[in-house]
Amino acid sequence: MIPDVPADLPAARHGEYKVPGGKLVVADFDVVAGRLAGVSISGDFFLEPDEALQSIDSALEGLPADSTPGELAAAISASLAPDAVMSGFSPEAVATAIRRGLAKASGWADHQWEVIPPTVLPTHVNVALDEVLTEAVGEGRRNPALRFWDWDEPSVVIGSFQSYRNELQPDGVARHGITVARRISGGGAMFMEAGNCITYSLYLPQTLVDGISFADSYAFLDAWVMAGLKELGVNAFYVPLNDIATDQGKIGGAAQKRLANGGMLHHVTMSYDIDADKMVEVLRIGKEKLSDKGTRSAKKRVDPLRRQSGRSRAEIIAALQRVFTERYGAVEAMLGDDEIAAARQRVESKFGTAEWLHRIP
Repeated sequence: MIPDVPADLPAARHGEYKVPGGKLVVADFDVVAGRLAGVSISGDFFLEPDEALQSIDSALEGLPADSTPGELAAAISASLAPDAVMSGFSPEAVATAIRRGLAKASGWADHQWEVIPPTVLPTHVNVALDEVLTEAVGEGRRNPALRFWDWDEPSVVIGSFQSYRNELQPDGVARHGITVARRISGGGAMFMEAGNCITYSLYLPQTLVDGISFADSYAFLDAWVMAGLKELGVNAFYVPLNDIATDQGKIGGAAQKRLANGGMLHHVTMSYDIDADKMVEVLRIGKEKLSDKGTRSAKKRVDPLRRQSGRSRAEIIAALQRVFTERYGAVEAMLGDDEIAAARQRVESKFGTAEWLHRIP
């Protein structure tokens, strides 16, 4: 039997989780003999009937402290009556608050974030840096970071699981001098002429998304981007699973890769001003897929961010960097010479090789 926690003593563990687009969930509890004790869930959410809150607390009481997010959420769900209504939060949100109190999940404020501003690098080096920096964060050798890409050669970066021959038109690649690279994250091909899109990568510990579903993690990690675009007059939102759109159509997409060492890559490319005619000469894009990118046959460019914001690409990047810095207390940092050297070596051994590029023919 687990001893009662004295009511006049503060709980030893405290975890908070703000649901993206929802409410704050707070968990106060202790751990006694390896199990949750004195559990009290609170927050600015809505819950009916009132008695359901006691059901949630009771469901968590006595559970092993090493319970997985899924096990915690399942226990909560099983405890609720069929007529219970949770508004602004969910069993998974409560599980995340518990995990944060146990230091098994983390919040943005638990990390010292860095912002690495755009540095012009070869596309293959940009791709390799994603792997190098994600590994370093997973191993605790560097702080989590946001890095904006820059490059000067026309490029296509295909997803880790895409077929080279199914995605690219060899004649167009050769005619336009396109550099083709394959990244470690999934998702679709990115047509990237210099200056025509905005690309960034987040390198983070997976504890930041602990208890958050794979699908929900996309919007969670890009909430700052939506806020930044809104300040620029662009009302963007997420379309599951990984598309960023406005009421005028798709403007970008995200991809992720989670490493075994606990590091995670979240990568986004948004269209600024793309030559659509050239894009369809380089990529094998059917009419349906092309329309998904906000293009019509009569249009010559895909220019959602330029047209909808009226700002230069540099101004948009600066605004996004400012929003991220202010939200998360980030500091500006530069790539280390050792990191760039490691990325260049990774290009020689992996990302610049035919074996990697054509690993799926």
